Amino acid sequence: MSPESAAVNFSELVNKNKQTLARLKQTQRLLLHRRDGEDLVLTTAARAEQDRTVVAAATRMLAALARREPGSTEFLLDILPDAFPWVRFLPEADVHAFAVELVETMRAADSVDNNASVAQLLVAWQHTAEVYSDPELLAALTADHDTDYGPVPDPRSLT
Repeated sequence: MSPESAAVNFSELVNKNKQTLARLKQTQRLLLHRRDGEDLVLTTAARAEQDRTVVAAATRMLAALARREPGSTEFLLDILPDAFPWVRFLPEADVHAFAVELVETMRAADSVDNNASVAQLLVAWQHTAEVYSDPELLAALTADHDTDYGPVPDPRSLT
């Protein structure tokens, strides 16, 4: 938890809303723990807009860098391991594919103001790197299997 955020139970917001909102003024962000659901983050609209502006600016800068100079792709490939150490496990061609896909997805996500696809892309590539980091798992997943189990039934028909 950063110094700019605090955590409270959701019930504190409901039962002690003035005190809880006073903490929000002090911390800029509250993590609300919920017993029966996913935790929530409470922040001010101004702070949320600042965060969105920063992400959009970083995205535009990265995209512009990637398009600019002929050597910019190599520069991006050089800095990726600093930002995402797990790329060291990916084959070289996959590191390049990741870089291109990351920039394109960030630009597209920024255009619709929704970063969920960027988060999903990062998790998927990290899992790919995890497979490459484990020789036994990589061998199991890349081995030729002669067994064909036939067509997969539609999961909706199984209920």
